[in-house]
Amino acid sequence: MFCDETTIKVTAGKGGDGAVTFRREKFISKGGPDGGDGGKGGSVILKANENLNTLSDLNSKKHYKATPGENGRRRNMTGKMGEDLILKVPVGTIIFNVDKSKIIADLTHKDQEFVVVKGGKGGLGNQRFASSTNQAPNFAETGEPGEETDILLELKMVADVGLVGLPSVGKSTLISHVSNARPKIAAYEFTTLVPNLGVVDMKKYGGSNEDSFVIADIPGIIEGASAGKGLGHKFLRHISRNSVLIHIIDPLRPNAIDNFKNIKHELTIFDKKLGKKPTLIAINKIDSIQPKELEKLIAKLKTEISPKPKKIYPISAITGQGLKELLFDSLKLVKKEKEKADKKTKKDSIKYSKETIVLKPHQKLVKFKIAKIKKGKGHRTFIIEGERIEQVVTMTSITNPEGLERVYHFINKMGIQKALKREKATTSDIIEIAGKQIPYRD
Repeated sequence: MFCDETTIKVTAGKGGDGAVTFRREKFISKGGPDGGDGGKGGSVILKANENLNTLSDLNSKKHYKATPGENGRRRNMTGKMGEDLILKVPVGTIIFNVDKSKIIADLTHKDQEFVVVKGGKGGLGNQRFASSTNQAPNFAETGEPGEETDILLELKMVADVGLVGLPSVGKSTLISHVSNARPKIAAYEFTTLVPNLGVVDMKKYGGSNEDSFVIADIPGIIEGASAGKGLGHKFLRHISRNSVLIHIIDPLRPNAIDNFKNIKHELTIFDKKLGKKPTLIAINKIDSIQPKELEKLIAKLKTEISPKPKKIYPISAITGQGLKELLFDSLKLVKKEKEKADKKTKKDSIKYSKETIVLKPHQKLVKFKIAKIKKGKGHRTFIIEGERIEQVVTMTSITNPEGLERVYHFINKMGIQKALKREKATTSDIIEIAGKQIPYRD
């Protein structure tokens, strides 16, 4: 089943807990701490795969989880890291946040990867906290939870050339003749229910070994498609990736010119850029029309279509007549558009490299803020937010006296204590960080 949009939840693996262990060996009376660190949790990664053309595999399941890291062990042994979960998606998949207000990543190339959620850090074992003043720490960090989020995936097929036109004008027949695609072909409208991709090998038409391009058959677009009529509205987004369009006209249908104008209008309504894409016009089924009628139609198209086409291609998708010229001119346009895109990319990269980038190490980690102050009966609750302090508290058991002391140490070290003093905090007040509450201590 074809699917070009789906929403899924992704959860990275939790980091393993650090171990609290001590050496116990014969003839060694005072063994020191030897608790190993927990392993890092697995991440969830999306990877573009050129052999896929649908998101239906991911649509069958709504929650994907990577494996957690293993806990640390005695003798300073670190726990095994959790395995990354790699989800394969078609080339051309865009990753959005759920409300589609932000593009997180756009996977446009084969084997391109993006880490959607990162695995949690493994907790440090007690041997990491040994010091001259605390030679037998009875405390270790817990593993950090893995990141979790909901994402919306949208597929825009990546093809160099897109075939557009009314239903049953011969797009499927054409793509099956010139490429390795094998779509369903039948003598009724809307036979094609999903976009089809194929690779055109120009060597077959006398081109070089390097000359090839990807062609897409976009299901029939009709008047009103941008407003939801027919099937085309579901697949208009796929045309936005095409460098070049080939508009197929059926000369046996009445109002061929009006049909052409209507489809171009639908493309423009959906996206103004679509109406400006390089477009070649091909009249199909010339084996079924009288030469004089064909000449009249070509002359009419050249005078009534704006902008005036330099060339119109009479073809027969069944017999192959006229296809060679159409395909070679399509290839020329594809190469021209790629050169433009490469120049733009190069220009943008030069502009970016000239910008001054100021790196501020650890600035993000040490920032904190008093996000809210809640008033209770005889006390206040100070809600503290900040990436680093939240990470420390999340990975620390505050029921362990040594763990609690560690949290107070960071509160003082990071300047949170001073900020609370300025707010005139008292010993009856409470500090809340990452959902955990501890009493304020002066």
